[in-house]
Amino acid sequence: MTEVLPAQASPPTVGFVSLGCPKALTDSELILTQLSAEGYQTSRTFQGADLVIVNTCGFIDDAVRESLDTIGEALAENGKVIVTGCLGARAGEGGGNLVRQMHPSVLAVTGPHATREVMDAVHANLPRPHDPFVDLVPAAGIKLTPRHYAYLKISEGCNHRCTFCIIPSMRGDLVSRPIGDVLKEARALFEGGVKELLVISQDTSAYGVDLKYRTGFYDGKPIRTRMLELVQALGDMAEPYGAWVRLHYVYPYPSVDEVIGLMATGKVLPYLDVPFQHSHPDVLRRMKRPASGEKNLERIARWRETCPQIVIRSTFIAGFPGETEEEFSHLLDFMREARIDRAGCFAYSPVEGAAANDIDGMLPQALREERRARFMAVAEEVSADKLRARVGASMQVLVDSAPALGRKGGVGRSYADAPEIDGTVRLLPPEKLSKQLKVGEFTQARIVGTQGHDLVGLPV
Repeated sequence: MTEVLPAQASPPTVGFVSLGCPKALTDSELILTQLSAEGYQTSRTFQGADLVIVNTCGFIDDAVRESLDTIGEALAENGKVIVTGCLGARAGEGGGNLVRQMHPSVLAVTGPHATREVMDAVHANLPRPHDPFVDLVPAAGIKLTPRHYAYLKISEGCNHRCTFCIIPSMRGDLVSRPIGDVLKEARALFEGGVKELLVISQDTSAYGVDLKYRTGFYDGKPIRTRMLELVQALGDMAEPYGAWVRLHYVYPYPSVDEVIGLMATGKVLPYLDVPFQHSHPDVLRRMKRPASGEKNLERIARWRETCPQIVIRSTFIAGFPGETEEEFSHLLDFMREARIDRAGCFAYSPVEGAAANDIDGMLPQALREERRARFMAVAEEVSADKLRARVGASMQVLVDSAPALGRKGGVGRSYADAPEIDGTVRLLPPEKLSKQLKVGEFTQARIVGTQGHDLVGLPV
């Protein structure tokens, strides 16, 4: 039985740091929500906390180093550290746990999406202060994002076995959340003031595959556990709140075509985050990626025919093992023809445990970086053309920052800009003295120029 502190004792404090992607961020939010529900105080600092939780990332080498360094810093400043997240599932030399090998003094190590295991470790090292009352925690839970936007994770894991990726070994195969639970969480977020809901997973298009698209229930009504029905329901739910729904990590399956129709009608944002990774069929085969570059070009053309205003963002890998100059040139041609609105690119990084490390033809690091730079030059040229075409247009902008109610201007985002990964709309001071900008609210802006990856808008 877990020990409970007397009611008059000061509540214990847990330091918390969250590293990695939005999927890890939602894991952190679940843990923070449970900590708050049980009466723990949380802090972003290590010193003065009774113990520290570090939610780690273990996907690429730079993320591994950052996670290990953060654990070391927490141990040095606090001494009592619980580790969770993807790095916690990584094996080290000889098959042992990597974190344990590098930092043997940590209190506990868990893998990702392990709220219960983390709380068990907290209870074992820091008794909870009291039995919680339901009203200690907001209905939407504790969030690490600003109040006006939030991530909604619809599944865990992935059924793909891409040769450059070790996520399935850390997060397992696809496990879709019950659609009723997803919609209940979405409703609570909208009611809590969220104006932008970002749908995330490892493979959003595959939602419900593991459940054979079985019928679930929400609000007493049947609904299939499938991407199309989920997006339709989220769009319907967001409408009375005037909120946005944005889709991330969508694989280019034919079934996605149905969702483009919802974008064309304004049901959800005409924005699609699709991780293409490459265009050349031979490279995609070595990567074990679905579809081919030619099919993707055809699919993008159909999407734009159905929904001309659609914005497509993607990520790519340059310098994959065996990539020839001809294959890389194919990728550059694809970028120019596909005209991807927002593109990021990684120079291939040989992640420990990835099958791609055994593929012949590992390229020198300098060549990988050089190709990444060449790719980004083309990507930025395409993006700049797209941004210039928006000058003169009027766009709805969600305000993220507005000092002095916008009298000195502010920063926001249009439907084309996801937080932290895309550009912004730099808002000029309004011409009308009565015009105010408020964080978390929408404003109309006339686009008057561009600035790098950003637009410049005048609030109207």
